[in-house]
Amino acid sequence: MGTRRYKPCTPRHWEATLPARIENFVDADSWVRVVDAYVASLDLEALGFTNAGGDLGCGQPAFHPGALVRLYIFGYVDRVHSSRRLERECRRNLETIWLVRGLRPGYRTIAQFRCDNALALKATSRDFVAVCKDLDLLGGETVAIDGAFFNASASDASVVTKKGVERDLARIARDIEAYHRLLEETDAQETRGPAVPAQIPDLEAKLARLTQRQEHQRALVAAMDQRGETQLSRTDRDARALRKSGQCLVGFNVQNSVDAKHKLIVHHEVTNDGNDQHQLARQALACKEELGVDTLTAKADAGYFSETELADCARAGITVYVPIPDKYKAVEAQGRFSGAAFTYRPEADVYDCPGGATLRPQGQPQLKNGVHRTRYVSQASVCAACEQKGDCLPEKTPWRQIYRSEHADLIDAHRQRMDAAGAAAMRERASLVEHPFGTLKRWFGWDHFLLRGLRKVGGEMALMVLGYNLLRVTHILGFEALRDYFAQRRRNAPAAFAA
Repeated sequence: MGTRRYKPCTPRHWEATLPARIENFVDADSWVRVVDAYVASLDLEALGFTNAGGDLGCGQPAFHPGALVRLYIFGYVDRVHSSRRLERECRRNLETIWLVRGLRPGYRTIAQFRCDNALALKATSRDFVAVCKDLDLLGGETVAIDGAFFNASASDASVVTKKGVERDLARIARDIEAYHRLLEETDAQETRGPAVPAQIPDLEAKLARLTQRQEHQRALVAAMDQRGETQLSRTDRDARALRKSGQCLVGFNVQNSVDAKHKLIVHHEVTNDGNDQHQLARQALACKEELGVDTLTAKADAGYFSETELADCARAGITVYVPIPDKYKAVEAQGRFSGAAFTYRPEADVYDCPGGATLRPQGQPQLKNGVHRTRYVSQASVCAACEQKGDCLPEKTPWRQIYRSEHADLIDAHRQRMDAAGAAAMRERASLVEHPFGTLKRWFGWDHFLLRGLRKVGGEMALMVLGYNLLRVTHILGFEALRDYFAQRRRNAPAAFAA
């Protein structure tokens, strides 16, 4: 029977003539054309890229930075992150060959470009945020803020803690002291009679190794003291052992701030802070500056709650939605009245307890965790006669005391705002900021940094954010509209910047 069961294929020994133009290998609507058009609109020298001025030097000419920027943007979005794999893509991937115009940089050149241009890559990422603003893709009203852990180029074993090093130093000191005693005993034997020749060189070698290790450990302690840190990675001095919600890794805490209009990342920062408690005001103020607005609404999860951070945001005109942790849970679990059961009277500056007694301010405000708190105390004689003292007083204290923060009025207003619209705000927060992190980790396959040090790691993260924003804007506006915008942007520039 002459029926064809399968698709016909081309025999490998047949001769074929490929198109003479590289242009014919790339589809007209391929995403690499967006990357090419965007980089062509950049002033690479103003952004700070090396060799962007076109100056001639000794030896071989440099690769044009525009080609390497194109290669990295496309590679990071296409899940090709390593310099060796990018080198291979320049030889076998037709879209990559078109993008870099047939150049074949080696992996060392590719890797060195990424290391040397970390700050320029950050500037490029910020430039695209300005593009989004010019295209009216940023609402500028609401941002969602969140942090996620990403692995560093360092293992768990590379991290040492100050306490651990100090314990090791104590053991080394004991061992050195024991070896010194043994050497003294050996010297005493030599004066009295036959020596033990095999022990002396062995002991001296062990003592030298211990002394060398002691100096190394002291240097680690000095480095931690200089940085004000309690831990240090011997592989990447900026990486930290991070722990949150059962997740433990050695890496960095990446902060992302996402605009509500189209889920575009307007600001990001790589930190090595173990939690998010001190990040809210810093990230929200950076977003406000990037967006160029006077007021802003910022939404974050409970890990960002801090009275000082909320106060800083309020002074800057930023309305915050952050869940308030329940600080009364431990007291209520003991079956006692929590602070919520006490009523504050601002006109008299006193608290009324559930039993009707009055707690008055005592002493000067105390500074705790950067917040001044005033202590309010009841009279022991009044509490002793109260019928509800069993439900109120601590076990060993004959009176009740309450602490009031200097930001108490601000927190009360924040609590009312959360009670009214907090649930909806948290749902919106999750839908906004979890989307980019999910795309970076799952779609882009990004879960660890290849470089070391905050500066270089920041450049890597800038590449990921730039790729995410560029791809998302392409989906929002379409290929042709974005390509035409970049072409117009280049025409309006004082000169043609990229090759």
